[in-house]
Amino acid sequence: MGPFHSDKPQQLSDQSQSELRSDSSLNSRSSLSSQSSLRSVPSLTPPLEHYLYPHTTTTAQGGGASAHHHYVATIKSHSSSVFSLSLAGKNLYSGDSDGEIHVRDAHSHSPSPPSSHNNNHHPVAECRSAVKSMAISGENLLFTAHHNHEIRVWKIDNSSAPNGRRPPYKLIKTLPTMTDLCLRLFSSGGHVNVRRHKKSTWVRHVDAVSALALTADATLLYSASWDRTFKVWRTSDFKCLESVQNAHDDAINAVVLSGDGFAYTGSGDKRIRVWKNNGGDKKKHSLVATLEKHRSAVNALALSADGAVLYSGACDRSIIVWERDGGAAHMAVVGALRGHTKAILCLAVVSDLLCSGSADRTVRIWRRESGNSNSGSGNSYSCLSVFEGHNNPVKCLTACLDINYVKSSDNSGTSYMVYSGCLDSEIKIWNLWVPIT
Repeated sequence: MGPFHSDKPQQLSDQSQSELRSDSSLNSRSSLSSQSSLRSVPSLTPPLEHYLYPHTTTTAQGGGASAHHHYVATIKSHSSSVFSLSLAGKNLYSGDSDGEIHVRDAHSHSPSPPSSHNNNHHPVAECRSAVKSMAISGENLLFTAHHNHEIRVWKIDNSSAPNGRRPPYKLIKTLPTMTDLCLRLFSSGGHVNVRRHKKSTWVRHVDAVSALALTADATLLYSASWDRTFKVWRTSDFKCLESVQNAHDDAINAVVLSGDGFAYTGSGDKRIRVWKNNGGDKKKHSLVATLEKHRSAVNALALSADGAVLYSGACDRSIIVWERDGGAAHMAVVGALRGHTKAILCLAVVSDLLCSGSADRTVRIWRRESGNSNSGSGNSYSCLSVFEGHNNPVKCLTACLDINYVKSSDNSGTSYMVYSGCLDSEIKIWNLWVPIT
């Protein structure tokens, strides 16, 4: 683990340690390697010392009501590092480095009092390779990305068995499908060079699949890989429609999609690339722009709900904020959000909030507000809260509105639930209340 020493060391599984060694083998690829802070981009928030909050409750600077949070519970159903989290409806899905997938009711925990839950949960699905990313299509399909180069498709079944356990999910397909492989195997142009003196069918990933993303209508699935490609799959029949070869010069760690047909990929080559889906054109995706400001591997991306703001987190400890500018560059740098002391590993957006998880073992909550900005974009940012309590790097995040929150006339604000997954196999649940401004 190198630079990440915990006061209470946790024993990681053999496969988890193997994955971390794999990440560390190439410094540009390593998501856990913290590097010097990005000083060429101006900060959008006050200095770090303004956010040295107490351990369990934090407040934002400024007058009036303050944001505050508290720890709710710890989920200990996994026995290895939690690599991915995803919310769908009332369910929280989690995947780990041993290939186990768990699901639970995301809103089953009362916000108070704080408690720790040692639930003997059984996985709904198991495979032999780390679950690096997940995407859920409606109430029917779960897509999982794996370290062994595969994408798996599971039939969701959240009914309850007599013993209270959820039944195992059925594996429907492994992508690419055998039909897809056979068609490409014997067709001209069905193969591409993947390394020196080695070829493969273009529908197959040849390295870990690191990220998945579904279009808003769930008709297309995008997969990004350490093999430097991203691929597009049709969810109705699981056919691979396109593979963008050599999309980056190093491993692709993240992919996010906007509602107007743009795809954003972040890579170990320090770059973010913007791709446009051209629909019926023979070349379905074309490169629109390359965004270059980070000085180290880009680990995570997130888009605002309207697609106008892109957030990128990297090993340089900074989150860069990009906004649509309407020009050839597509996105312009607004500034950086600083406060984490080690690599940014994950990002998640809910409403006007950005959640960030880091190798420094904390989660930070940032708020975007319109107006009163010196950045020239019209938006200002503040760090509302810092969640502390994990004993290892925070690898994945997800968040949603708190459906159990009851508003009152003297308590005007919004309540959120935040879920953070860690390399020590724990998932922590947090409740965050933010005043209406």
